Amino acid sequence: MSETDVYVERPPLSRLAPYVVSVWRQSTSAPYLQRHLPHGGAELRCKLGEEPEIVGPSASPRVEELPGGTSLVGARFHPGGLAALLGRPSDELTDLRVDAAAVLGPSADGAGETIAGSSAPLIELQEILLAARDRAMPVVDPLVSETVERLRPRHGERVADVSRALFISERQLRRRCEVAVGLSPKALQRILRFQTFRAMAQLAIAQGRGPTDDGLAAMAASAGYADQSHLTRECTRLTGTTPASLLGVATERCSCGHDHAASFASWLRAHPA
Repeated sequence: MSETDVYVERPPLSRLAPYVVSVWRQSTSAPYLQRHLPHGGAELRCKLGEEPEIVGPSASPRVEELPGGTSLVGARFHPGGLAALLGRPSDELTDLRVDAAAVLGPSADGAGETIAGSSAPLIELQEILLAARDRAMPVVDPLVSETVERLRPRHGERVADVSRALFISERQLRRRCEVAVGLSPKALQRILRFQTFRAMAQLAIAQGRGPTDDGLAAMAASAGYADQSHLTRECTRLTGTTPASLLGVATERCSCGHDHAASFASWLRAHPA
C-alpha cells in the first residue's frame, strides 16, 4: 500500500466482542494485490455500494487483486465466532466466499447501499450483524471455546491432550471443532500459533522497532514453535512465503501508520509474555 491508502482496525461493539475480533475499513488508490492469510475465523466483507459477502475459514492463503479506488469495510470473527453468532455450522463455509444474505438472512438485504450511504459504515456493518444475531438466537458451544483456548500457544497442549482433558474422543473433538470453527483442531492449532507470531511482529512495528529485532529464533520459541526451522515450514505452508519475506512486506505496508492494533492486541492478550 502507498501512503495515500488507508487500513484501519477498531474493536467491535461490546455486544459483538465475544464473536468478532475487529472491524476494519480499507481503501486503495491504485491496484493492489491483497494477500489474505488464515486467521482461524471467517470474515464479513463489503465493498461500498455492493452487497456484502462472507469469506469462510481457511487453512490456505489467498491472493486477491483490488482495483484502484476500492473501499471496503469488514468484520473479522474469532475462531468459531460466526457459528456462535448465527447458529450456523462453519464447515458449510470452509474455503468459500458466499453472498452474506445466504448466511445472515433478510438483515443483509440492501446492506451494501446502506453501508455506502452511511457516515459511520463500520457501525452500520455491525448493526447488520446484530440484527442477524437477534433472529438466530445463538448458542455458544463451551467445549469448542475451551478447545480454542487450550490450543493456543500459551498452553501448548496437543490435540490428544485436549480431548482427554475434555473427556471426548479425538474423533468427536474433530467433528465439534469442524462444525463450529470450520477447521480441524490440528489445522486450527497451526493457525493460532502462526497468528501469535504475526501479532508479536505487528506489536514491534507499532512500537517503532523492526519486527525481527528480537531474532526469528527467539520469536519462534515465544510463539510456540520447536525452532526457527519449524516456524519457516509453517509460515511457508500458511502464507506461501518465508517469515523474513513476510515480515519485510509487513514493515513496508505498516510503517506508514496502518493500524492493526485491534487484531494483534487480542492475540497477545491470549498469549501474555
